[in-house]
Amino acid sequence: MKYFYKLLLLLFIFNFTSCSKKVDESILIKEQDLDLQMIESYKEGLEELNKGDVILAAQKFNEAELLYPQSIWAPKSLLMAAYSYYSQEYYPDAIYELERYFKTYPNDKNKGYASYLIAVCYYESIIDEKKDLKSIIKAKEKFNLVLNNYPKSDFAMDAKFKLDLIQDIMASKEIYVGRHYVKKEKWIPAINRFKKVVTDYDTTIYVEEAIHRLVEIHYKIGMIDEAKKYATLLGYNYGSGEWYKKSYLVFNKEYENPSKKIKKKDSYLIKKFKSLVD
Repeated sequence: MKYFYKLLLLLFIFNFTSCSKKVDESILIKEQDLDLQMIESYKEGLEELNKGDVILAAQKFNEAELLYPQSIWAPKSLLMAAYSYYSQEYYPDAIYELERYFKTYPNDKNKGYASYLIAVCYYESIIDEKKDLKSIIKAKEKFNLVLNNYPKSDFAMDAKFKLDLIQDIMASKEIYVGRHYVKKEKWIPAINRFKKVVTDYDTTIYVEEAIHRLVEIHYKIGMIDEAKKYATLLGYNYGSGEWYKKSYLVFNKEYENPSKKIKKKDSYLIKKFKSLVD
């Protein structure tokens, strides 16, 4: 009887192993088939991209990803779909695909590239810096992410350059709004806008004008001492500039030109003088 049970158990194990092998072989064949289909779709996507049909290219790359989402090719296919849209300036579609990439493949090795691409999409979406604040803010956020998370990557240098340009864009927006308030004679909102440029965007080309506007406004509303403080700040850092000359003309001829007594300092010294006008 014991021999019978041993034989039965052996037959069971043999049959189970055989079935298991058949299942494994079936899965393997299926995976290989999916892999081939996915590669074919990916190749078709590349062909369509080279032809310039980015919509069809993106569809083929999406198809490749969905055919075999467990494959190492899947996240790459999704990135290629995003790039296809980006290449023809379909920025919302590219951003959508990239956001989906971050959610679906959070550990993919190409996250640095994806982070840079989504930042560029937002940056190139900026149409009017005076109105399109959302794209400006998102671009700044994404480029900072690239700079902080991938400081040694190939994208970091360009991210730093783009961030400097964004600072200029944001400063110009504050200047534009400040000028608008001056025309409406809304002095306090105007002062706040120009102060923001001095405080937050002191490395941009707009800081000179912002300080000059503060001289003008404070002089106009009778705050002469404040106007002189800003004129001194401007003279200390930009004594040979056109905006300082305009600020000097705000006062009468008896007002002493600080640039004659004070040696011009490097622009970084502006930070040391902010306490004068806070």
